[in-house]
Formats: sequence, C-alpha cells, structure tokens
Amino acid sequence: MILDFLISPAYAQSAPAAGGGTDFLSFLPLVAIFVVFYFLMLRPQQKRAKETKAMLEALQKGDEVVTVGGIVGKIAKLTDQYATVEIATGVEVTVQRQAVATVLPKGSLKNL
Repeated sequence: MILDFLISPAYAQSAPAAGGGTDFLSFLPLVAIFVVFYFLMLRPQQKRAKETKAMLEALQKGDEVVTVGGIVGKIAKLTDQYATVEIATGVEVTVQRQAVATVLPKGSLKNL
C-alpha cells in the first residue's frame, strides 16, 4: 500500500523471567502508604467523630455551650434534633444539636 512506511511492524515480546519475590516487593510501597494514611488521617478523624458524638449525646439542660456560628449561651430546652440556647435573658435561639461545637465549664458565661 501507499502508507506502509508509516506503520511499523509489531513483534511479540518474550515472557519475563519468573521472579517470585518481585511481585510482593512491588506492592510493599503501596501498603506502606496506606498504613501511613490510616494512622495520620483516618484514625484521628474517627476518634474526633466519636468524641463529638459522645459530647452531643451528653448535652443537658443548663449546659453552657458555644455553637458553630460562635453564639455563646445556656441550653434552655433539648429535643432529639434541636437545642434551644438562651443567649440573653428572654432571648432564645433554636439550633440543631450538631451545631453545638463545645460545652463550656460551668460559670463561663459569668466571666464574659
């Protein structure tokens, strides 16, 4: 044909020599990266999630809290999904329980 000079011939390659240990050694860096990733990223994140869940389940009426938005107040009412936070005398804000970021020590509001 006219374009035969553009196509190079393809030759079959010979099989590589059998090396039993090279397969394991080639996966060793991948396994090492996964282990490092687990201990530096996944495990601390799971621990933090457990601590947050335990804190949200332990909320009680009268706890002094800080919300994710930075609102500081005392819990006036609690339901399964929502918490009513009293931020000033007679001023209450309803937020989702997940919006509570931190529980403050008792008496922290008097210092503010």
